[in-house]
Amino acid sequence: MIATETLLSFFGIALLLGVSPGPDNIFVLTQSALRGRLAGLIVTLGLCTGLLVHTAAVALGVAAIFQASALAFTLLKMTGAAYLLYLAWQALRAAPDKLAIGEASALKGWQFYRRGIVMNVTNPKVSIFFLAFLPQFVQPQLGSLPWQIAQLGAVFMLATLLVFGSVALLAGSLGRRLERSGRAQLIMNRVAGTVFIALAAKLMMTER
Repeated sequence: MIATETLLSFFGIALLLGVSPGPDNIFVLTQSALRGRLAGLIVTLGLCTGLLVHTAAVALGVAAIFQASALAFTLLKMTGAAYLLYLAWQALRAAPDKLAIGEASALKGWQFYRRGIVMNVTNPKVSIFFLAFLPQFVQPQLGSLPWQIAQLGAVFMLATLLVFGSVALLAGSLGRRLERSGRAQLIMNRVAGTVFIALAAKLMMTER
């Protein structure tokens, strides 16, 4: 078992990383503003599920493949970029009456959850970041390294859930205020589409 002091230090760093502007929290913000706080919270759960995949990849050494193989890294990031462009296309062509802000977003909960998972899992930089970051807090003398990695991954997910959940609630409140304005909805959709395109471009230009 990792020492409590080490876990608390790791948790504090994870909170700071979660607050720092990045693709995932921006994704939560746009989805919450467009579809409501519930949708944002479900996306957050999807992102945290994606972190489970990255944690397992580090524990099993799979993340090292993306660090060593240019082809694997490129294929995964292009998949993620294509998915973001698909979301941008959906946002840019959506009419105000199709935005389903607020409680109606619960009808498509699985779709938002899936978006969060795909958004996170298809970003190879997350696996490589975990590969570089998590082992710094591992202590071989404490026993099983995969088990320690799993503990750190769980703490990181808790920090992500708290930070991104807060973002979802705040952005969702903004969306509720604007949901009755068709023009505001169109503007929000255009902004979201532009953000998705920018995130896709950033991911495509990402290097190992």
